[in-house]
Amino acid sequence: METGDGCRRATPDSYCVTSCRELKLRNYTPLDESLKGRQIAQAKPESVEEKVKEQLEAAKPEPIIEEVDLTNLAPRKPDWDLKRDVAKKLEKLEKRTQRAIAELIRERLKGQEENLAGAVQSAKQENEDSD
Repeated sequence: METGDGCRRATPDSYCVTSCRELKLRNYTPLDESLKGRQIAQAKPESVEEKVKEQLEAAKPEPIIEEVDLTNLAPRKPDWDLKRDVAKKLEKLEKRTQRAIAELIRERLKGQEENLAGAVQSAKQENEDSD
């Protein structure tokens, strides 16, 4: 019986005889002299220490940022967006407030000058009356 890979096999009930593969004996030491030629020499384990060291060095993460800015890591306050949106309006109000304060100060100074002028006039009149 022949399979699709070109190997001849015996009947399904008996063991398989393949002519396409060569018998290799890795872990078995044959007693028969004809089979000893098919025995493969013991493989020597390679040193894996160097490979492991290379892989460990390759896997070490390189520090991307040496110093961490804590202000960027701190969570923002829940109303940060409201403050941002209102900032422009507050600038306008601040300017108007400063103008209003300056105007009130000017009015008070004018009022005090008039009071001073009136006080000086009244003092002159009293001096003239008393002479």
